[in-house]
Amino acid sequence: MTKLPPFQPRPARRTRAKARPKGPSAPQVRERLALETRLGYDFCNRTLLDEALTHASAGAASDNQRLEFLGDALLNFTVSQLLFETRPDWQEGSMSKLRGQLVRTQTLYAWAVDLGLAGALSALRPRKAQPMGQKPLADALEALLAAVFLDAQRAGADATGVLRTLIEARFLPAILAARPETLTRLDPKTHLQETAARLGLPAPVYTSLDQRGPGHAPRFTVRVAVAAAAAEAEGSSRKQAEGEAAQRLLKTLCPVTEP
Repeated sequence: MTKLPPFQPRPARRTRAKARPKGPSAPQVRERLALETRLGYDFCNRTLLDEALTHASAGAASDNQRLEFLGDALLNFTVSQLLFETRPDWQEGSMSKLRGQLVRTQTLYAWAVDLGLAGALSALRPRKAQPMGQKPLADALEALLAAVFLDAQRAGADATGVLRTLIEARFLPAILAARPETLTRLDPKTHLQETAARLGLPAPVYTSLDQRGPGHAPRFTVRVAVAAAAAEAEGSSRKQAEGEAAQRLLKTLCPVTEP
């Protein structure tokens, strides 16, 4: 009879430990504390602040996209309220144009830079990555404003008043200094549309040609056409590319009389 080898039990299979979601790094924690100082608001619930400053590329369970959605609406409402109350001499068209200037990507990006949002933002960025683009930082600013509103609301404070104080401090001087006659020239897309109508040409048509680059620094290429005339431009957001393309086409349509 053949003798069987002694039974050898299989080694227990090791189970991989689930990766814990990464929180903000120590430098980001310091940046966020400094951010609160520059913003002039101390969070009661820091989870809201962390969520507002977590880009979708970070791969976290919660990112700032939902807060950005809310922040965009709150920002537009508050700026509209400021315009309505402080400029009773203006009509709807002028208020809409200035609001568009104040809440556009470039303006919000400038505010984000002043607050130091780039250092506080969590995002998946490779070594030697390009600087954070305008759109992600502008979006993070909107998310931050929404987080302030929700944090104040949950703490029992006047959330609308808290948010208005922050937005008013940033934008009220520009609102008071603005002049209706200068607004069209500040907005190339509106300027192009009005110029086309004045020249008896069809309305401008914008076409997206390309989108490339990583999520933290995208690049958009856009073409705008008015009748047979056209121009192309590139920007860190579709809106910025459209504005630059409109500006270029204006120089073609009115090379002498328009800037």
